[in-house]
Amino acid sequence: MQFEYSRHWIIKKGYRVDITDDILGYAITNSEELKDKRWKDASNAICRIPYSGRIIKVVYKRGGKNKYKIITAYWLD
Repeated sequence: MQFEYSRHWIIKKGYRVDITDDILGYAITNSEELKDKRWKDASNAICRIPYSGRIIKVVYKRGGKNKYKIITAYWLD
């Protein structure tokens, strides 16, 4: 899985150091692709991470086969 980052996520990633690429990949592969209500071409992944029990939301755009552009990600709880 290959990631590209938006400028927003590059800034926020400095504050959310506990959200790694492994967690982003797990959330995208193990959740349903939900459409975002603000952007027509963006999707959401909402997933519970097993080792911590926390729920994460990832907003991303699909860029091709196995390529994703991460817009933002944050913990819901």
